Amino acid sequence: MEKQEENIWAHCSSSSVRRASRQLGQLYDDAMGLTDLRGTQFSLLTQIGYLQEPTQKELAKAMVMDLSALGHTLKPLIRDDLVELVPDEKDRRAKRVRLTPTGRARQLELVANWQEAQRRFDAVLGAEKSAELRRTLAFIASENFAEAFSAAGKKGD
Repeated sequence: MEKQEENIWAHCSSSSVRRASRQLGQLYDDAMGLTDLRGTQFSLLTQIGYLQEPTQKELAKAMVMDLSALGHTLKPLIRDDLVELVPDEKDRRAKRVRLTPTGRARQLELVANWQEAQRRFDAVLGAEKSAELRRTLAFIASENFAEAFSAAGKKGD
């Protein structure tokens, strides 16, 4: 029976990815150490810094999130003075997401923890498989994949 339960995950890509994501999220959260930030929040701070003050819409797209989920995720970061929302200079209706000096310092402080988690991941999976996995997941998270997935459904009609 135990072997059959393990194989059930081999039949659904979505369930397999979600299950692996939860496990990996827990492992990275643990590797982040004694901090009040979760791995997902660290990733969000890093993405905000990388995009250099994106609009909420740009950030949601990059994170593959809807705007309401992004807003919910940003609330504790705003409350803790790690992130701030500022009006866009060209379109006052749009809000830009900016790291505060505290947020930038906090993100930089946690890079070493993330690097250690990534080192451990690569050590277990292997650097080549790890890189291939990231490339595959990046493709799955892309608009091209979503469009191809939708088109494949229409072919079946």
